[in-house]
Amino acid sequence: MPARPRLLYVTDLAYQARGRRYCDEDIALSSRLRADFEIALCHPLDASALMDGFDAVVVRNSGPVLHYRAEYDAFRASAAARGTRVYNPLTGRADMAGKQYLLDLTEAGYPVIPTADRPEDLGRLPDTDLYAVKPKAGADSIGLDFVSRDRLEGLAWGDLLVQPRIDFRYEVSFTYVDDAFQYALHAPDPGRRWALEPYEPSSADLAFARRFIDWNTLDHGIQRVDACRTRDGDLLLVELEDLNPYLSLDLVGERTRDAFVTAMTASLHRFLQARGRF
Repeated sequence: MPARPRLLYVTDLAYQARGRRYCDEDIALSSRLRADFEIALCHPLDASALMDGFDAVVVRNSGPVLHYRAEYDAFRASAAARGTRVYNPLTGRADMAGKQYLLDLTEAGYPVIPTADRPEDLGRLPDTDLYAVKPKAGADSIGLDFVSRDRLEGLAWGDLLVQPRIDFRYEVSFTYVDDAFQYALHAPDPGRRWALEPYEPSSADLAFARRFIDWNTLDHGIQRVDACRTRDGDLLLVELEDLNPYLSLDLVGERTRDAFVTAMTASLHRFLQARGRF
């Protein structure tokens, strides 16, 4: 491997995300990583054709996969067949693999918003005025709808998830590199998901987030644990993002941002030096 490993950094710089600027984050982060790596940025639709010329593929703000599902599946299959290193590794059990994990975690008794995908399982959801209905392959609130309980029976079950609408105080996100906590951000206004501010987590908060990092068993990579704080003060998992979590690096202090870049750089070096392929 060369002294400066070559990374193909996958990002959709033109994607218009609500409340976020993918392009700014990836331009800034990739520029910082150039201190240790040779980096080329590419659109997710070009990754399969270009990845053979690099030591690893780093998937960052590549947009919702549902917009290019067939191409993404082909990329995964090609990477597996060629033994291409992909960061995050394609063994993630959470959003990377779809929303089935919300059902699995509900069944296993984890502190997650209760989730069902069959009418016969509606009994495990609490009674509430409205229920969130979302596609299993959804992302970025695409396809999200809220319906009353009397409308649940008429849903086209199979590719949908149903959850009670939670009256929460705020949302909070915990960002990890490998298994190390980096920083937390929260949205004080429930109606403004991406109006984030720094958050100082308690030991109980970190223990909550750690349960999901441990459950996912990714040895390398970046993960974001998204949760909501209920009116009773409990945390419930909203999402475990292990494919291309947006990092909101522009909203953390310079020391925190520098520490994140240092942690990611070290993680990438460990990933490239690890035996085997991913």
